[in-house]
Formats: sequence, C-alpha cells, structure tokens
Amino acid sequence: MTTRRLSVLFALLFLNEVPQIFAYGPEGHQLIGAVADRLLTGTPTGAKVSRLLDGYTLREVAIIPDTIKQWDVKGLEDPTVQLYFSSHPQIAEQLRDFWQSNPPTYDAKPVRPSHRWFHYTDVPLADPLEKYASGKTGRSQWDIVHMMRYCIEILKGTRPENNPRGITKPIALILLAHLVGDIHQPLHVGAEYFTASGRPADPNKPGQTYPDEGGNSLRLQLKDPPPRNASKHPRLHGFWDTETVFANLPEFPPTMPKLERREKMDIAEIALSRKLAAQPPKHWRLPPEVPVEKYPEVWADEILPIARQAHLRLQFAHVQPTLDHESMVADGDAVERSMPDEFSYRQWSAQVVLNEIHLAGWRLADLLRQTLNAAPSR
Repeated sequence: MTTRRLSVLFALLFLNEVPQIFAYGPEGHQLIGAVADRLLTGTPTGAKVSRLLDGYTLREVAIIPDTIKQWDVKGLEDPTVQLYFSSHPQIAEQLRDFWQSNPPTYDAKPVRPSHRWFHYTDVPLADPLEKYASGKTGRSQWDIVHMMRYCIEILKGTRPENNPRGITKPIALILLAHLVGDIHQPLHVGAEYFTASGRPADPNKPGQTYPDEGGNSLRLQLKDPPPRNASKHPRLHGFWDTETVFANLPEFPPTMPKLERREKMDIAEIALSRKLAAQPPKHWRLPPEVPVEKYPEVWADEILPIARQAHLRLQFAHVQPTLDHESMVADGDAVERSMPDEFSYRQWSAQVVLNEIHLAGWRLADLLRQTLNAAPSR
C-alpha cells in the first residue's frame, strides 16, 4: 500500500474514532508538517528526520499526539488501539511507553503528569503587558513551553532519552511536529479569566476568578451563518482549531463519499503547503542571539496579543462558574462584536490562522535543523 493511501486511511481512522477535534485539527497540523517536509526534502536534516521517524513524514506524525488521546478512554489493550502504527512497531512501542509514563489524570498534584497537559498553557490576558515569564497563573512545569524545551534538549542530546517522561528522540520529534502547531494557535497560549458575576478579570489581583480554559468553556455566537457541516454555536477553542483552518481550504458537498472527500482534501492541502513553502513568511526567523531552547517562550509571547484580540473582538454573556471534572471554569457565551476594521470574526481569524500555519511550518523546519544538527548522530 502506498504511503499516500496509508495517509488517507490513517486520517479517516482518526476522524472516525475521535469525537473531539484538537488543536488545528488534523488538517492544520498536516499542513504545518507538509510545509516543513518540503523545506527539508533533500537535506541532511530531512534524512535524519526520516531515519528517526522510521520513514514517516512530518505531515503524518504531526497528528499523532492528538490521535493517542483516544487511548485515554480505550486503554492500550483495546484491539483497535493495537492496530495503530502497527506498520512501524518501534514507533508504536515508544508511543505506548510515552503514554504509560504520562497517563490521563485530573489530579492537581499527580505523581506523573497527563500527556494532555503538554499541549497548552493558560497565560491570563487581562494585562496587555503580561508575558509568559511574568507570572505563574496558568503555567506549569508540564505546559507547552516547558515540554517543548524538554523535547528540544532531548533532540540536541543535552537531556538523556532515558527520562521519566518516556520521551525518546523519535517521540521528541513527533511531539515537536505537533506542538509547534499548537503554540501557534492563540487559544493554546492565552486564556480569559472571569469573576463569579461573569466579568473578565485579572487572576493575579485579589478575588476569585475562573478560567475559560483557552475558550473551551465558551460558546461562540457569530453574526454570519456557519459553513456547511459546521456547528452553529461551536466552542470558541474548537472554532479556532478547525473552522479557521477549513476557511482556507475548499468546501466539499456533504453528499460526497468520505474517502473521496478525504482524498480531495489531501490534494488541496498539498497545493496549499506547496504555496506556503515557496515563500517565507514575514518575521519568521528569531534573532541569532536567541538560543533555540528559548524559542517556545518567545513564540508564546508573540501569540499572546493575538489571543487577546481573539477575546477583545467578542463580548461575553451569561458567564458563570461551572464544575468541569474537578475544576471550576467560566461557562458562558462569546458574542461577536462589530469592529472598526469591519472584518467579521470569521474573516479576521481565518487570515490570522493562515499566517500562523505559514510561520509554524517554516519554524518547525528550522527548529529541527538546529536541534538535530547540534545533536550527536544517532
């Protein structure tokens, strides 16, 4: 079976098995991976990537950290779980070790962290001057900034592969292929916090506040009608994960067979990735004096103003504290405002995400050049 056919079937399996869609969805992460693949093709770094991934491409592995979230429900012994990555048994074994080292938990002070925590951080948005390093609220030693740095150190060889998190060099590469996309999604970095009466507030000041979990707890209400097959009132976070990406891709009729739709979407993604790889985005490269281990924090700081805009272009209604698992969150509605620039929320967010995907693809390729070429040969 060809690699392309395997990619189509793997994506279909992902879409069929996982009811939630995560950061940028499979399409967004595949686009980022595909751009990086193109930039690394025929280079020594590209050869190292292929060797570490046992022949997988970055486009293929970029969705794996979301795919394994379904193991949290089914467990590793479920027969369907055993089928995943069976054509690459070494990768499959390392992924299972990683999952077992970072199993799902809602314990605030666990012995081992949940792998789900590695995908985000919730920096408060109330203070426009706040940076990632400005405080502690919403951050943790297991958040996306810390875990990207952890993976960079493993690829560079400054942290051993035999570590408590079960992150080998192949797993570090798989995680970075995904997390570079996550950190370029605004609501994976910033979160709004609300008082019990539903007002946005600064959690660093006195008084109890409740987070919107990067927009996960807010229902979005936009002025224009949604595209076909899109939710009328999606969660704010889910809207940024998926609808913003699909706004930059063709829309297919709902009657089209699933396999045909997947194949046509693959063709559209390839065309867009070719376009994005042909020309570098503006301001994608960080200054040479910034060490590569610092990149995740700098990227987080860069996306925070966009996360603020993603909330400022909305007004909030019916917000109240609600219990979500073992935490209290701010549940309510996020309603589109009219803005001076006259761009609708859909138009503005689609353009933002296209630019962030462009940045993420180029930055992923550059990050791998720097980390893999700094590390001893495997």
